[in-house]
Amino acid sequence: MSSASIPSPFCPLLILHFLALYLGRDSTHSPPAVNHRPLPTCGNPPSVPFPTEAPVSRPLKMTLEAQSAAIAARFDYTDEQVNSAVNEFRRQMTEGLEKDGTSLSQIPTYVTGVPNGTEKGLYMAVDLGGTNFRVCSIQLNGDTTFNLTFSKVAIPRDLMVAKTAQELFAFLAKQIELFLQTHHEDHFEQHVRRRMTMSSPDGYKDEHVFRLGFTFSFPVQQVGINKGTLIRWTKGFDIPDAIGKDVCALLQDEIDKLHLPVKVAALVNDTVGTLMARSYSSPGKTGTVLGAIFGTGTNGAYVEKLSNLKKPLSGEYDKTTGEMVINTEWGSFDNQLSVLPNTEWDVALDKASPNPGIQMYEKRVSGMFLGEILRLVTIDLLKDPKVSFFKDENSSSNDWKSTTNIVSDSSIYTQWGLDTAIMSVAAADNTPELSTLRGELEKQLGIYSAGLDDAQAFKAIANAIGRRSARLSAVAIAAIVLQTGKLTDPANADEPVDIGVDGSLVEHYPYFRDMIYEALSAIDGIGEEGAKRIRIGIAKDGSGVGAALIALVAAGMEKRLTTADYLGELRSNAKSNNLTVVPEDEAARD
Repeated sequence: MSSASIPSPFCPLLILHFLALYLGRDSTHSPPAVNHRPLPTCGNPPSVPFPTEAPVSRPLKMTLEAQSAAIAARFDYTDEQVNSAVNEFRRQMTEGLEKDGTSLSQIPTYVTGVPNGTEKGLYMAVDLGGTNFRVCSIQLNGDTTFNLTFSKVAIPRDLMVAKTAQELFAFLAKQIELFLQTHHEDHFEQHVRRRMTMSSPDGYKDEHVFRLGFTFSFPVQQVGINKGTLIRWTKGFDIPDAIGKDVCALLQDEIDKLHLPVKVAALVNDTVGTLMARSYSSPGKTGTVLGAIFGTGTNGAYVEKLSNLKKPLSGEYDKTTGEMVINTEWGSFDNQLSVLPNTEWDVALDKASPNPGIQMYEKRVSGMFLGEILRLVTIDLLKDPKVSFFKDENSSSNDWKSTTNIVSDSSIYTQWGLDTAIMSVAAADNTPELSTLRGELEKQLGIYSAGLDDAQAFKAIANAIGRRSARLSAVAIAAIVLQTGKLTDPANADEPVDIGVDGSLVEHYPYFRDMIYEALSAIDGIGEEGAKRIRIGIAKDGSGVGAALIALVAAGMEKRLTTADYLGELRSNAKSNNLTVVPEDEAARD
């Protein structure tokens, strides 16, 4: 007999059984042949013979369910609110096209066309988009495909808040040098041995120099295809010394100190790169209209008519296309909070952030902040004495017959200590006991033996925060689609409106794009039929490939302008001295 089936000496059925034997009858007045019946066994004692009070934690668990549902409802963003936000987004777009200093910066990029998939060449790209720095080389094959080689390194935390810009950019240049030595040793060595040539003021042939696209995912005031001054830092960076400086020049200075065969040819926002990469790999009749990032941060760049761009432009650009890519910097949309939701947890997050009062849209949408919002809600629930959340009075209230325990040094108590990735786990876990999520709560946060009720509450709140993010994402997408007029243009009636996206939310968060489409269907001017025509596709490695494509464009502009000017000046000086300038022959090279 197993230990589970051993009769308890205090079992009431056994007492009645042996009493019946003693009196010569059983409790039902049947004949004395009761010794042929098996001994009764007991599980949990019935409540009637020995009444006990219900566990104190049970009513509290019911309170948790009601409280978590109420909190989840606080993150609901209705169809009416979505439509109101779309109208305000379009108003702020127009305002940003007319003047500087607006919520939506609407920054001209000097990129006046998108690729068609036939571009060729070998280019470099670097990407400073958040907590990591990527160095890439991209071989464009001219048939919508490419080959990419890259390395990635985390930015040391102290360099994100360094005293001088030189400290950060010297680190970036060093990573470029290491990449060249590892993956392009032939080019690196050739440059080291190269002698001065007459056809270039830089001292080397163009074909031996990597043109580099610099993806810099922070707000800059761009004044040329490879010139732009930093407006402000975001995403946890704070180096005041860099504000107002040309970030391309900062990087080029450090590259030159290392004598690398690299020229910073183009300044690229990651959203512009995403737009270019998507258009290269998925060309269509109308091209991609929007490139968007929904990841650590969020932003978008789209193709705008030059006629709508009213504010003055300086610098060289091609006017023949009639279009220019605009970097919206939509992370700062509605800093005034006229249409954005604003719970007490949004307020708390903003106050504790490095840049309070700005990037309000980003703080409700991007992956960097969603986990922190969830953490703040969790802490408030843990502090509520009326709610039993991640705590038990005894094991009877926990379906795992244990008691929940949070380790004292759990990252749940630390700012930014809850990684947004656990929200993806919560959204994907549909097992009856939410065992995957409960395992991650233990692994990532040190919350041991979380009850099913706790996990359900955590999942419900996480899902609500994620859904609000997706619906707010749809606001920006819808506003730009409506701005372009692609849905109502009869010439494009049969063409999809193509949008390239990149980032951890759209790539890894379950159902994120589905929730975007759900919101798009409810927006005036789009509806269900319009939403079906909007094609949202991943532009993988968009920042790297797109930067390479813009470097290609920049190299063409550079060749037409700077080389012609230099040789023209050289010939003019030679003529005045009765000399003749002959282009260097192939045999003159090492």
